[in-house]
Amino acid sequence: MKWLPFLVDGAIITIQVTLLAGVVSTILAFLSGLGRLSNIAPIRYVSRTYMEIFRASSLLVLLFWVYFALPMIGLELPKLWAAVLAIGLNIGAYGSEIVRSAIVSIPQGQYEASTALNLTPLQRMVKIIMPQAIVRMLPPMGNLWIELLKSTSLVYFIAMYDLTFEAMIIRNNNQSYEAIIFGLLLVIYFLLSTCVTVTVRLLERKLTAWR
Repeated sequence: MKWLPFLVDGAIITIQVTLLAGVVSTILAFLSGLGRLSNIAPIRYVSRTYMEIFRASSLLVLLFWVYFALPMIGLELPKLWAAVLAIGLNIGAYGSEIVRSAIVSIPQGQYEASTALNLTPLQRMVKIIMPQAIVRMLPPMGNLWIELLKSTSLVYFIAMYDLTFEAMIIRNNNQSYEAIIFGLLLVIYFLLSTCVTVTVRLLERKLTAWR
């Protein structure tokens, strides 16, 4: 099919944005989630402010702001990094609550046992709490990564040649084949989402094998 190479090129850009934004959002989610549990008030305040602001923000508006407004104050980003930053900030804010809730769901007995073993707070978090919390985070984080993948379609609005952009170009030149074009688009997004789901399930199985 003559359209397939263009859709593959778009899918590569979509995967690239998804992976980079996923790394940024995961780092922000852990920093913010742990920060909200900190004993230091300013860290808690900054972490909660980040979460509240970017979780309540429209991703499309945030994308426009990063790409079109930041250059007005002298900070111009390439399209790829503008997309990665906007999506990472937004999805990371949602991930913050996943991290926080997973950590606080660990039974109090685990904290008491680690204290009895004379572990420092850092050792307790790294060796006892976080391994258990990560297992609990995986299913909701997997759902969040799928949402992140679907959110990448918005980079079409800043003219990035992602999967959606390529499909729209093909559609504009072949309007009589709209159903087939958008059907292919749905199938490709479904396959990419399935890859995320399978990866998360494999990670979950590997991390819970010791049980």
